[in-house]
Amino acid sequence: MKISVAIDGPAGAGKSTIAKILGEKFDLMYINTGAMYRAVTLMAQRYNIPPTNIAEVKRLVEGLEIHFEGERLIVNNEDISDLITLPEISNNVSNYAAIPEVRDILVMLQKNISKKYNVVMDGRDIGTVVLKDAPFKFYLTASAEERANRRYTELKLKGIEVDYNNILDEIIKRDYIDMNREVTPLIKAEDAIEIDSSNLSIYEVVDVMANHIRKNLLQE
Repeated sequence: MKISVAIDGPAGAGKSTIAKILGEKFDLMYINTGAMYRAVTLMAQRYNIPPTNIAEVKRLVEGLEIHFEGERLIVNNEDISDLITLPEISNNVSNYAAIPEVRDILVMLQKNISKKYNVVMDGRDIGTVVLKDAPFKFYLTASAEERANRRYTELKLKGIEVDYNNILDEIIKRDYIDMNREVTPLIKAEDAIEIDSSNLSIYEVVDVMANHIRKNLLQE
């Protein structure tokens, strides 16, 4: 059976961490689609291309060579994995991710990968667009306050000075943009299992997902 696992949900819900663990458990290639949009944001900002200049952003994306080496994201032979986690990228990524031309290019790349490999992908439109026929779909969420607290803790541990209230405001703003954009907004796929991780540990969420996958694989 071809295995593909789709994990959607808002920023800070724990999708990437959980997707990595599931990938290891079931020997799946982990594709962090959110990191790909962050890569576009980083490179656009590096070349001072605003999200309003759609033609230039599209030209930029078409010229990027993007691939993963394990968990590391390589763009044009540069490992940008750490750079794309900075607050200035988090605060702007939704504006670039909302550009239809950008989404078209990256979605096609993601679909092509899924045709070749057993994958687990996380993002905003995986279960509804990229892997809409995936046998396993999850929608992972948590309260905005809990997600802000996780992000705050993560950045403080990295030695980055941040303000909790600013992070909370940015998460609420990003949720609005992601859920209200015209092209492939963040929504729960009808056949996805919703999990609220506000009061669950990472491994408790993994257990819920893994048990569901195992149960259905045994029925094949």
